[in-house]
Amino acid sequence: MGKRQSRPWIVSDELWSLIEPLLPEPGPKLVAGRPRVPDRQALCGILFVLHTGIQWEYLPQELGFGSGMTCWRRLAVWNEAGVWEKLHLVLLRKLRSVKKLDWSRAVIDSPRQGRPPGPKSGPSPVDRARPGSKHHVLVDGQGIPLAVSLTGGNRNDVTQLLPLLDQVPPVAGVVGRPRRRPDMLLADRGYDHDKYRRLLWKRGIRPAIAERGRPHGTGLGISRWVVERTISWLHGFRRLRIRWERRDDIHEAFLGLATCLITHRHVQRLC
Repeated sequence: MGKRQSRPWIVSDELWSLIEPLLPEPGPKLVAGRPRVPDRQALCGILFVLHTGIQWEYLPQELGFGSGMTCWRRLAVWNEAGVWEKLHLVLLRKLRSVKKLDWSRAVIDSPRQGRPPGPKSGPSPVDRARPGSKHHVLVDGQGIPLAVSLTGGNRNDVTQLLPLLDQVPPVAGVVGRPRRRPDMLLADRGYDHDKYRRLLWKRGIRPAIAERGRPHGTGLGISRWVVERTISWLHGFRRLRIRWERRDDIHEAFLGLATCLITHRHVQRLC
């Protein structure tokens, strides 16, 4: 993805120019006191937590981010306003406008995360019923994130196949109708179910799903590795390696922001 900056929580002018128009107008101050922390500084604080995994209360005040609680509140408000979904769509449109989205195939996978009990968490059937969550990730043929979601660790992977496809936004950027469906979907044995193969065909998507009970060597790994690489990038953000947030919306906010950052790296590289 190119050389990474030494302080990745610093928001570049180019990225800020994309985010700023999407932010909701701040409400009136209910209590007089200190001036409101600028949104850009608060976003830097949020990125610092996302990259380092530090607890909110330990956010370094000397870096000018504002308090951890200020950044936490700002993240919750922006997530509720759908800022990250809007930003992700803006970035996907940029990629499609220069024909850099690979719709010939998409790849899906669902890594698990351990964490304390809470919303969108459940006992894992493969880890002695320990509570955990799953990140469900759908990428295009190059590994560019198309959709990401969070569920409990006890949810079967295949049950999230169609909801994740439905989460892909309609991406414009060229003449004609917006696009949101790949030509083919690649998946591992966790998605092996004839019912879902039929439903994919019905949507005009050709399934390429490894079958249980068959020896390895299908050749799908040649194309499926891109989703594993994207998951590795997601979990390179330390706050996403383990789900520390009991509130699912805050973890989803971090997940959405990280998805945008990865997509933005592709925009910088390809556009």
